[in-house]
Amino acid sequence: MIKNKEFKEVLRMYIKCKHNIRVHDAEAVAKIFYAVLKSECKVDRDKEHLWSMGLTSGHRVVYLELISLGDLIESVVHPREVFRSAILKGVYSLILCHNHPGEEAKPSLEDKKVTERLQAAGEILGIKILDHIILGKDNIYSFTKDSQKARRLI
Repeated sequence: MIKNKEFKEVLRMYIKCKHNIRVHDAEAVAKIFYAVLKSECKVDRDKEHLWSMGLTSGHRVVYLELISLGDLIESVVHPREVFRSAILKGVYSLILCHNHPGEEAKPSLEDKKVTERLQAAGEILGIKILDHIILGKDNIYSFTKDSQKARRLI
Protein backbone atom coordinates (compact mmCIF):
# COMPACT_ATOMS: atom_id res chain seq x y z
CA MET A 1 0.00 0.00 0.00
CA ILE A 2 1.32 3.44 -0.91
CA LYS A 3 1.63 5.75 2.05
CA ASN A 4 0.36 9.30 1.74
CA LYS A 5 3.86 10.80 1.91
CA GLU A 6 5.17 8.41 -0.76
CA PHE A 7 2.15 9.09 -2.97
CA LYS A 8 2.78 12.83 -2.75
CA GLU A 9 6.42 12.28 -3.76
CA VAL A 10 5.44 10.21 -6.81
CA LEU A 11 2.76 12.74 -7.71
CA ARG A 12 5.30 15.57 -7.43
CA MET A 13 7.69 13.62 -9.66
CA TYR A 14 4.89 13.01 -12.19
CA ILE A 15 4.05 16.72 -12.22
CA LYS A 16 7.73 17.52 -12.81
CA CYS A 17 7.71 15.11 -15.75
CA LYS A 18 4.65 16.86 -17.12
CA HIS A 19 6.71 20.06 -17.00
CA ASN A 20 9.38 18.39 -19.14
CA ILE A 21 12.29 17.80 -16.82
CA ARG A 22 15.45 16.99 -18.70
CA VAL A 23 17.59 13.92 -18.04
CA HIS A 24 21.30 13.94 -18.75
CA ASP A 25 22.64 10.58 -17.58
CA ALA A 26 21.83 7.10 -16.34
CA GLU A 27 22.15 8.15 -12.71
CA ALA A 28 19.44 10.81 -13.07
CA VAL A 29 17.12 8.31 -14.75
CA ALA A 30 17.85 5.68 -12.09
CA LYS A 31 17.03 8.17 -9.34
CA ILE A 32 13.59 8.74 -10.85
CA PHE A 33 12.81 5.03 -11.17
CA TYR A 34 14.17 4.21 -7.70
CA ALA A 35 11.66 6.78 -6.38
CA VAL A 36 8.85 5.16 -8.36
CA LEU A 37 9.82 1.71 -7.08
CA LYS A 38 10.11 2.95 -3.50
CA SER A 39 6.56 4.31 -3.69
CA GLU A 40 5.15 0.82 -4.21
CA CYS A 41 4.17 -1.64 -1.50
CA LYS A 42 6.80 -4.12 -0.33
CA VAL A 43 5.12 -7.03 -2.16
CA ASP A 44 5.35 -5.25 -5.52
CA ARG A 45 8.87 -3.94 -4.87
CA ASP A 46 9.99 -7.57 -4.79
CA LYS A 47 8.79 -8.13 -8.36
CA GLU A 48 10.62 -7.32 -11.55
CA HIS A 49 9.32 -4.18 -13.29
CA LEU A 50 9.99 -2.81 -16.75
CA TRP A 51 9.39 0.90 -17.31
CA SER A 52 9.85 3.20 -20.25
CA MET A 53 10.62 6.89 -20.26
CA GLY A 54 9.55 8.75 -23.39
CA LEU A 55 11.73 11.70 -24.37
CA THR A 56 11.76 14.65 -26.75
CA SER A 57 14.75 15.25 -29.03
CA GLY A 58 16.13 17.50 -26.28
CA HIS A 59 15.95 14.68 -23.70
CA ARG A 60 12.97 16.21 -21.91
CA VAL A 61 10.69 13.67 -20.24
CA VAL A 62 7.28 13.32 -21.86
CA TYR A 63 6.04 10.34 -19.84
CA LEU A 64 6.94 7.45 -17.55
CA GLU A 65 5.14 4.16 -18.04
CA LEU A 66 5.13 0.78 -16.33
CA ILE A 67 5.30 -1.65 -19.26
CA SER A 68 5.35 -4.90 -17.33
CA LEU A 69 5.12 -6.13 -13.75
CA GLY A 70 6.52 -9.61 -13.47
CA ASP A 71 7.48 -11.94 -10.67
CA LEU A 72 10.62 -12.29 -8.59
CA ILE A 73 12.89 -13.15 -11.52
CA GLU A 74 11.35 -11.97 -14.77
CA SER A 75 8.77 -9.85 -16.54
CA VAL A 76 7.22 -10.34 -19.96
CA VAL A 77 8.48 -7.91 -22.59
CA HIS A 78 7.11 -7.41 -26.08
CA PRO A 79 8.03 -4.59 -28.49
CA ARG A 80 4.33 -3.89 -29.12
CA GLU A 81 3.82 -2.92 -25.47
CA VAL A 82 7.08 -0.98 -25.21
CA PHE A 83 6.42 1.19 -28.27
CA ARG A 84 2.64 1.67 -28.02
CA SER A 85 2.74 4.86 -25.91
CA ALA A 86 5.87 6.06 -27.67
CA ILE A 87 4.05 6.03 -31.00
CA LEU A 88 0.81 7.50 -29.64
CA LYS A 89 2.64 10.31 -27.83
CA GLY A 90 5.07 10.97 -30.67
CA VAL A 91 8.28 10.74 -28.66
CA TYR A 92 11.71 10.95 -30.21
CA SER A 93 13.41 8.32 -28.06
CA LEU A 94 13.03 5.98 -25.11
CA ILE A 95 15.02 4.97 -22.08
CA LEU A 96 14.12 1.59 -20.65
CA CYS A 97 14.63 0.64 -17.04
CA HIS A 98 14.03 -2.54 -15.10
CA ASN A 99 14.92 -3.76 -11.66
CA HIS A 100 16.56 -6.90 -10.32
CA PRO A 101 14.85 -7.35 -6.94
CA GLY A 102 17.47 -8.00 -4.27
CA GLU A 103 20.21 -8.63 -6.82
CA GLU A 104 23.15 -7.00 -8.47
CA ALA A 105 22.45 -4.84 -11.50
CA LYS A 106 24.24 -7.28 -13.81
CA PRO A 107 22.45 -8.01 -17.11
CA SER A 108 21.43 -11.58 -17.80
CA LEU A 109 21.72 -13.14 -21.24
CA GLU A 110 17.96 -12.62 -21.60
CA ASP A 111 18.33 -8.92 -20.67
CA LYS A 112 20.88 -8.54 -23.46
CA LYS A 113 18.68 -10.33 -26.01
CA VAL A 114 15.61 -8.26 -25.09
CA THR A 115 17.62 -5.02 -25.35
CA GLU A 116 18.91 -5.96 -28.82
CA ARG A 117 15.39 -6.92 -29.96
CA LEU A 118 13.91 -3.64 -28.71
CA GLN A 119 16.72 -1.60 -30.28
CA ALA A 120 16.04 -3.32 -33.63
CA ALA A 121 12.31 -2.61 -33.32
CA GLY A 122 13.07 1.00 -32.43
CA GLU A 123 15.25 1.39 -35.52
CA ILE A 124 12.38 0.20 -37.72
CA LEU A 125 9.97 2.61 -36.02
CA GLY A 126 12.40 5.54 -35.92
CA ILE A 127 12.33 5.68 -32.10
CA LYS A 128 15.80 5.25 -30.68
CA ILE A 129 16.43 3.35 -27.44
CA LEU A 130 18.96 5.65 -25.76
CA ASP A 131 19.68 3.33 -22.85
CA HIS A 132 18.46 0.35 -20.88
CA ILE A 133 19.20 0.72 -17.19
CA ILE A 134 19.06 -2.05 -14.62
CA LEU A 135 18.41 -1.16 -10.99
CA GLY A 136 20.07 -3.45 -8.48
CA LYS A 137 19.68 -3.29 -4.74
CA ASP A 138 22.59 -0.86 -4.33
CA ASN A 139 23.87 -0.22 -7.84
CA ILE A 140 22.85 0.38 -11.44
CA TYR A 141 23.94 -0.93 -14.82
CA SER A 142 23.69 1.11 -18.02
CA PHE A 143 23.88 -0.68 -21.37
CA THR A 144 24.96 2.61 -22.96
CA LYS A 145 27.80 3.24 -20.51
CA ASP A 146 28.94 -0.37 -20.84
CA SER A 147 29.03 -0.17 -24.66
CA GLN A 148 30.96 3.14 -24.46
CA LYS A 149 33.59 1.45 -22.25
CA ALA A 150 33.85 -1.39 -24.77
CA ARG A 151 34.37 1.08 -27.63
CA ARG A 152 37.12 2.89 -25.71
CA LEU A 153 39.00 -0.38 -25.16
CA ILE A 154 39.11 -1.18 -28.89
